[in-house]
Amino acid sequence: MDSWSCLKKQPWVCGKPPDKRKELDNMTQETGIVTTNNAFEELANFNLTDAMSQELEGLSLSFERIKIPSAGSTVFELPAVDGGEPETVKEFTGVILYHHPLFAYYRDKYAGGNEPPDCGSFDGVTGEGDPGGACAKCRYNQFGSGEGGGKACKNRRRIYILREGEVFPVLLSLPTGSLKEFTRYIQRLLSRGKKSLAVVTRFSLKKAVNTGGISYSQAQFNAERVLTETELTAVSSLAAQVKEYAKHVGGYSVDLDEFVEVPTPFDPVTGEIVESQN
Repeated sequence: MDSWSCLKKQPWVCGKPPDKRKELDNMTQETGIVTTNNAFEELANFNLTDAMSQELEGLSLSFERIKIPSAGSTVFELPAVDGGEPETVKEFTGVILYHHPLFAYYRDKYAGGNEPPDCGSFDGVTGEGDPGGACAKCRYNQFGSGEGGGKACKNRRRIYILREGEVFPVLLSLPTGSLKEFTRYIQRLLSRGKKSLAVVTRFSLKKAVNTGGISYSQAQFNAERVLTETELTAVSSLAAQVKEYAKHVGGYSVDLDEFVEVPTPFDPVTGEIVESQN
Protein backbone atom coordinates (compact mmCIF):
# COMPACT_ATOMS: atom_id res chain seq x y z
CA MET A 1 0.00 0.00 0.00
CA ASP A 2 1.49 3.38 -0.99
CA SER A 3 1.69 6.24 1.50
CA TRP A 4 -1.31 8.11 0.08
CA SER A 5 -3.55 5.05 0.01
CA CYS A 6 -2.48 4.51 3.58
CA LEU A 7 -3.42 8.05 4.53
CA LYS A 8 -6.77 7.76 2.83
CA LYS A 9 -7.79 4.29 3.98
CA GLN A 10 -5.78 3.52 7.10
CA PRO A 11 -4.24 6.69 8.57
CA TRP A 12 -3.82 5.06 11.96
CA VAL A 13 -1.20 2.60 10.67
CA CYS A 14 0.78 4.84 8.31
CA GLY A 15 4.51 4.79 8.90
CA LYS A 16 4.38 1.40 10.65
CA PRO A 17 6.46 -1.54 9.36
CA PRO A 18 4.47 -3.79 6.97
CA ASP A 19 4.08 -6.57 9.55
CA LYS A 20 2.86 -4.08 12.16
CA ARG A 21 0.47 -2.49 9.68
CA LYS A 22 -1.01 -5.92 8.95
CA GLU A 23 -1.33 -6.63 12.66
CA LEU A 24 -3.10 -3.33 13.33
CA ASP A 25 -5.29 -3.76 10.25
CA ASN A 26 -6.35 -7.22 11.39
CA MET A 27 -7.12 -5.87 14.86
CA THR A 28 -9.29 -3.18 13.32
CA GLN A 29 -11.19 -5.63 11.12
CA GLU A 30 -11.79 -7.97 14.03
CA THR A 31 -12.95 -5.36 16.54
CA GLY A 32 -14.46 -2.75 14.28
CA ILE A 33 -12.58 -0.08 16.25
CA VAL A 34 -10.38 2.38 14.39
CA THR A 35 -7.40 3.30 16.53
CA THR A 36 -6.08 6.80 15.95
CA ASN A 37 -3.23 8.70 17.53
CA ASN A 38 -4.39 11.85 19.31
CA ALA A 39 -1.08 12.90 20.82
CA PHE A 40 -1.45 16.57 19.90
CA GLU A 41 -4.86 17.11 21.50
CA GLU A 42 -3.18 18.09 24.78
CA LEU A 43 -2.20 21.39 23.16
CA ALA A 44 -5.79 22.59 23.36
CA ASN A 45 -5.14 24.29 26.71
CA PHE A 46 -1.66 25.62 25.95
CA ASN A 47 -1.09 29.26 25.07
CA LEU A 48 2.36 30.03 23.71
CA THR A 49 1.95 33.78 24.07
CA ASP A 50 1.12 33.51 27.78
CA ALA A 51 3.98 31.09 28.40
CA MET A 52 6.44 33.36 26.62
CA SER A 53 5.32 36.49 28.44
CA GLN A 54 5.46 34.80 31.84
CA GLU A 55 8.69 32.86 31.52
CA LEU A 56 10.77 34.70 28.92
CA GLU A 57 10.09 38.34 29.70
CA GLY A 58 13.19 40.36 28.89
CA LEU A 59 14.97 37.38 27.34
CA SER A 60 15.88 36.86 23.69
CA LEU A 61 13.43 34.61 21.89
CA SER A 62 14.86 31.60 20.10
CA PHE A 63 13.91 28.05 19.27
CA GLU A 64 16.18 25.03 19.48
CA ARG A 65 17.55 23.77 16.21
CA ILE A 66 17.51 20.55 14.25
CA LYS A 67 20.62 20.42 12.10
CA ILE A 68 21.21 18.80 8.73
CA PRO A 69 24.81 17.60 8.40
CA SER A 70 27.00 18.13 5.36
CA ALA A 71 28.93 15.67 3.20
CA GLY A 72 26.01 13.33 2.65
CA SER A 73 25.45 12.11 6.20
CA THR A 74 21.97 10.66 6.73
CA VAL A 75 21.45 11.49 10.42
CA PHE A 76 19.90 14.60 11.93
CA GLU A 77 21.17 16.31 15.07
CA LEU A 78 18.25 16.88 17.46
CA PRO A 79 18.37 18.98 20.63
CA ALA A 80 18.96 16.81 23.69
CA VAL A 81 16.17 16.74 26.26
CA ASP A 82 18.64 17.32 29.09
CA GLY A 83 20.58 20.03 27.27
CA GLY A 84 23.57 17.74 26.72
CA GLU A 85 25.09 16.48 23.49
CA PRO A 86 22.72 16.51 20.49
CA GLU A 87 20.89 13.31 19.72
CA THR A 88 21.56 11.80 16.28
CA VAL A 89 18.64 10.11 14.52
CA LYS A 90 17.95 8.87 11.01
CA GLU A 91 14.38 10.15 11.06
CA PHE A 92 11.83 11.91 13.25
CA THR A 93 8.21 13.00 13.04
CA GLY A 94 6.36 16.20 13.79
CA VAL A 95 3.76 18.71 12.62
CA ILE A 96 4.91 21.59 10.44
CA LEU A 97 3.42 24.59 12.22
CA TYR A 98 4.80 27.24 9.90
CA HIS A 99 7.46 27.69 7.22
CA HIS A 100 8.86 30.68 5.38
CA PRO A 101 11.77 31.67 3.08
CA LEU A 102 15.01 33.12 4.41
CA PHE A 103 17.35 34.84 1.96
CA ALA A 104 20.79 36.26 2.78
CA TYR A 105 23.32 38.01 0.55
CA TYR A 106 26.89 38.77 1.60
CA ARG A 107 28.90 41.04 -0.65
CA ASP A 108 32.06 39.48 0.78
CA LYS A 109 32.08 35.73 1.34
CA TYR A 110 30.71 34.90 4.78
CA ALA A 111 33.51 33.71 7.05
CA GLY A 112 31.65 33.04 10.28
CA GLY A 113 30.66 35.10 13.29
CA ASN A 114 27.57 37.21 13.86
CA GLU A 115 27.95 39.56 10.93
CA PRO A 116 24.50 40.21 9.42
CA PRO A 117 24.06 39.94 5.64
CA ASP A 118 24.33 43.00 3.42
CA CYS A 119 20.81 42.21 2.26
CA GLY A 120 18.27 39.77 3.63
CA SER A 121 14.64 38.77 3.39
CA PHE A 122 12.30 36.88 5.72
CA ASP A 123 9.60 36.43 3.07
CA GLY A 124 11.56 35.82 -0.14
CA VAL A 125 9.73 38.73 -1.72
CA THR A 126 11.39 41.95 -0.56
CA GLY A 127 15.03 42.32 0.44
CA GLU A 128 16.14 44.72 3.16
CA GLY A 129 19.59 46.28 2.96
CA ASP A 130 21.94 46.68 0.00
CA PRO A 131 20.77 46.25 -2.75
CA GLY A 132 17.27 45.64 -1.31
CA GLY A 133 14.08 45.65 -3.34
CA ALA A 134 12.24 42.86 -5.15
CA CYS A 135 13.99 39.51 -4.63
CA ALA A 136 12.70 37.99 -7.87
CA LYS A 137 14.34 40.72 -9.94
CA CYS A 138 17.56 41.02 -7.93
CA ARG A 139 20.67 40.12 -9.92
CA TYR A 140 22.16 38.39 -6.88
CA ASN A 141 19.18 36.06 -6.63
CA GLN A 142 19.77 34.58 -10.08
CA PHE A 143 21.71 31.42 -10.92
CA GLY A 144 25.12 32.38 -12.24
CA SER A 145 25.57 35.29 -9.84
CA GLY A 146 27.49 33.27 -7.25
CA GLU A 147 30.36 30.82 -7.05
CA GLY A 148 30.26 27.91 -9.47
CA GLY A 149 27.20 29.28 -11.22
CA GLY A 150 24.99 29.29 -8.11
CA LYS A 151 23.16 32.21 -6.53
CA ALA A 152 25.08 34.90 -4.68
CA CYS A 153 22.02 35.24 -2.44
CA LYS A 154 21.61 32.11 -0.36
CA ASN A 155 18.06 30.77 -0.31
CA ARG A 156 16.88 28.67 2.61
CA ARG A 157 13.57 27.84 4.24
CA ARG A 158 12.84 27.86 7.95
CA ILE A 159 10.45 25.19 9.17
CA TYR A 160 8.92 25.28 12.65
CA ILE A 161 8.19 21.71 13.74
CA LEU A 162 6.21 20.51 16.72
CA ARG A 163 7.19 17.04 17.91
CA GLU A 164 4.90 14.75 19.85
CA GLY A 165 4.95 15.36 23.60
CA GLU A 166 6.32 18.91 23.26
CA VAL A 167 4.68 22.33 23.30
CA PHE A 168 7.52 24.45 21.91
CA PRO A 169 8.50 23.94 18.26
CA VAL A 170 12.01 23.28 17.02
CA LEU A 171 13.53 25.00 14.01
CA LEU A 172 14.85 23.30 10.87
CA SER A 173 16.62 25.39 8.24
CA LEU A 174 16.45 23.73 4.83
CA PRO A 175 19.41 24.29 2.48
CA THR A 176 19.02 24.87 -1.25
CA GLY A 177 19.52 21.21 -2.14
CA SER A 178 16.41 20.21 -0.17
CA LEU A 179 14.03 22.94 -1.34
CA LYS A 180 12.81 21.08 -4.42
CA GLU A 181 11.92 17.99 -2.38
CA PHE A 182 10.05 20.16 0.13
CA THR A 183 8.16 21.92 -2.66
CA ARG A 184 7.12 18.57 -4.11
CA TYR A 185 5.91 17.39 -0.72
CA ILE A 186 3.78 20.49 -0.15
CA GLN A 187 2.33 20.15 -3.65
CA ARG A 188 1.47 16.48 -3.02
CA LEU A 189 -0.37 17.47 0.15
CA LEU A 190 -2.23 20.31 -1.52
CA SER A 191 -3.28 18.09 -4.43
CA ARG A 192 -5.07 15.95 -1.86
CA GLY A 193 -6.68 18.86 -0.08
CA LYS A 194 -4.29 18.88 2.88
CA LYS A 195 -1.99 21.54 4.25
CA SER A 196 1.28 20.69 5.98
CA LEU A 197 -0.31 21.71 9.28
CA ALA A 198 -2.94 18.98 8.95
CA VAL A 199 -0.61 15.97 8.92
CA VAL A 200 2.22 14.46 10.89
CA THR A 201 5.30 14.56 8.67
CA ARG A 202 8.17 12.07 8.75
CA PHE A 203 11.55 13.71 8.10
CA SER A 204 14.53 11.72 6.88
CA LEU A 205 17.77 12.30 4.97
CA LYS A 206 19.07 10.89 1.73
CA LYS A 207 22.63 10.93 0.48
CA ALA A 208 22.70 12.69 -2.87
CA VAL A 209 25.49 13.54 -5.30
CA ASN A 210 25.70 16.67 -7.39
CA THR A 211 26.94 16.90 -10.96
CA GLY A 212 30.46 17.49 -9.70
CA GLY A 213 30.44 14.20 -7.81
CA ILE A 214 30.23 15.84 -4.39
CA SER A 215 27.96 14.24 -1.77
CA TYR A 216 25.44 16.26 0.20
CA SER A 217 22.52 15.57 2.54
CA GLN A 218 19.05 15.97 1.05
CA ALA A 219 15.96 16.10 3.26
CA GLN A 220 13.02 13.81 2.47
CA PHE A 221 9.40 14.26 3.55
CA ASN A 222 6.53 11.79 3.88
CA ALA A 223 3.07 12.04 5.39
CA GLU A 224 2.81 9.81 8.46
CA ARG A 225 -0.85 10.32 9.30
CA VAL A 226 -3.66 12.88 9.22
CA LEU A 227 -4.40 14.78 12.42
CA THR A 228 -7.74 14.28 14.11
CA GLU A 229 -10.13 17.24 14.04
CA THR A 230 -9.46 17.94 17.70
CA GLU A 231 -5.68 17.82 17.15
CA LEU A 232 -5.91 20.12 14.13
CA THR A 233 -7.91 22.68 16.09
CA ALA A 234 -5.36 22.67 18.91
CA VAL A 235 -2.36 22.77 16.58
CA SER A 236 -3.85 25.56 14.43
CA SER A 237 -4.09 27.85 17.44
CA LEU A 238 -0.44 27.27 18.29
CA ALA A 239 0.59 27.70 14.65
CA ALA A 240 -0.97 31.17 14.51
CA GLN A 241 1.08 32.21 17.54
CA VAL A 242 4.28 30.71 16.12
CA LYS A 243 3.76 32.60 12.85
CA GLU A 244 3.66 35.86 14.78
CA TYR A 245 6.73 35.01 16.85
CA ALA A 246 8.65 33.90 13.74
CA LYS A 247 9.00 37.56 12.75
CA HIS A 248 11.24 38.11 15.77
CA VAL A 249 13.22 34.87 16.01
CA GLY A 250 16.91 35.63 16.25
CA GLY A 251 17.17 37.70 13.08
CA TYR A 252 19.55 35.99 10.67
CA SER A 253 22.05 35.06 13.36
CA VAL A 254 20.63 31.59 14.07
CA ASP A 255 21.15 30.63 10.42
CA LEU A 256 24.51 32.27 9.78
CA ASP A 257 26.49 29.13 10.46
CA GLU A 258 24.50 27.35 7.78
CA PHE A 259 25.16 29.98 5.14
CA VAL A 260 28.76 28.86 4.76
CA GLU A 261 29.21 27.70 1.18
CA VAL A 262 28.17 24.09 0.61
CA PRO A 263 27.85 22.18 -2.67
CA THR A 264 24.60 23.14 -4.39
CA PRO A 265 23.22 20.62 -6.92
CA PHE A 266 22.07 22.67 -9.89
CA ASP A 267 22.48 22.87 -13.63
CA PRO A 268 24.49 26.04 -14.36
CA VAL A 269 22.82 26.32 -17.77
CA THR A 270 19.15 25.95 -16.83
CA GLY A 271 19.37 26.87 -13.15
CA GLU A 272 17.40 23.72 -12.26
CA ILE A 273 18.21 21.77 -9.11
CA VAL A 274 19.77 18.49 -10.23
CA GLU A 275 18.10 15.29 -9.06
CA SER A 276 20.02 13.16 -6.58
CA GLN A 277 21.88 10.23 -8.06
CA ASN A 278 21.83 7.98 -4.97
